[in-house]
Amino acid sequence: MKVALEDAKKQVDEAFTNPELKGLSFENTFGGATSFLRRLYTKNLTGVDIAVTGVPFDQAVTNRPGTRLGPRAIREASALQSPDAPYGWPFDALSELAIVDYGDVAYDYANIPAFPDTLSDHIRTILAADVASVTLGGDHYISFPILKAYAEKYGPMSLLQFDAHTDTWADDDMSRVDHGTMFYKAVKSGIVDPARSVQIGIRTTNEDTLGVNIIDAREVHESGPAAVAQKVRAILGDSPVYLTFDIDALDPAFAPGTGTPVWGGLSSAQAQIILRDIAGINIKGGDVVEVSPPFDPSGATAIAGAHVATQIICLLGWNKLGGAAAG
Repeated sequence: MKVALEDAKKQVDEAFTNPELKGLSFENTFGGATSFLRRLYTKNLTGVDIAVTGVPFDQAVTNRPGTRLGPRAIREASALQSPDAPYGWPFDALSELAIVDYGDVAYDYANIPAFPDTLSDHIRTILAADVASVTLGGDHYISFPILKAYAEKYGPMSLLQFDAHTDTWADDDMSRVDHGTMFYKAVKSGIVDPARSVQIGIRTTNEDTLGVNIIDAREVHESGPAAVAQKVRAILGDSPVYLTFDIDALDPAFAPGTGTPVWGGLSSAQAQIILRDIAGINIKGGDVVEVSPPFDPSGATAIAGAHVATQIICLLGWNKLGGAAAG
């Protein structure tokens, strides 16, 4: 504690001033530049394990907008976590992994048709450096262009999706930008393997599952999160996995700041247990999406989003550092 207090006296704007890519930050949580977990803002990916990047895009929303403000809010909320090692893991991901904040994707907000390729190229640059991406959204459409880049590198991906909605409503117009149809397109275009994919927390009706395995919210409540995690691991096997977490997977009581809230969802405790207990899946990258700060003045939704992103980092770290032997 004494060391932390001494560091806090001299640490400020760590997002720009810290030359180290590893280590905890004791900068005052209420001040300074708010990168994700106080990581260094940089486009230099040399020696980097994980690049956190923001996609402030919400042009694909069905109902309430505002998720373009999500990346900024999640970064700010993450300052609450930066002084501590993530709880419940046998290693300190922040001290043992080289993590940077790669900043946001640049795009022309008025040229929506160009956006998907712009985002795919942004992620390709990260993956070309053999760095994993953790993306802060943004609406859920962004997962589709990201998945394209991942499938180019790893082949068809297993999708592990936490969500109230399947987002597989039929839409054969591949140029159409919609946050409710992109996984239909992902399956139909062959970049997602439905038989080795899982959707958790579903509680809206869509008759055609496209062969994706569904663990709906009721099953989570009745079976328990530990059993769900075990089932997920069995389905995914050793396939390359992309994890996408729509914050509306959580019940509105835990995450009111989202565009399409649905009652009966997961608690933050259930989500935490599932994310921890799937450690060892062959995860390659992930995102947290649909955080809409205007609908949650408390900031609780952004805090949840920051925790989810940190858990994705830990899942990537588990494989990078040797799992339970790490630490």
